Amino acid sequence: QVRLMESGGGSVQAGGSLSVSCAVSAQSSASDYSMAWFRQAPGKEREGIACIDRFENSLYADSVKGRFTISRDNAKSTVFLQMNNLKPEDTAVYYCAARFANWRSLVSRDYKNWGPGTQVTVSA
Repeated sequence: QVRLMESGGGSVQAGGSLSVSCAVSAQSSASDYSMAWFRQAPGKEREGIACIDRFENSLYADSVKGRFTISRDNAKSTVFLQMNNLKPEDTAVYYCAARFANWRSLVSRDYKNWGPGTQVTVSA
């Protein structure tokens, strides 16, 4: 069983940076979980944008590659998403997700555990 809680969302102008965090509360250890960030804009499907496995290997969607960086600090049971050069089309609710496995996937149905989300708004 794992509980996830995102934080750090907010509003920023285009070209700016923002970092969101996901606190992982697990009965075992946060390091046992592969983690991912998804986002969902109004009227759009949920999109997988970044994931990181137990060994810190990462995978990115083309839409964010080179601008976003996923990382994890298992000692602090936290996963981060650093977002640079933000664009208005990055506006969405950002969710973290977890799976008890060594895994890299940007497909939402591959994850069983989700946080409630945090809003990121990028203005032109």
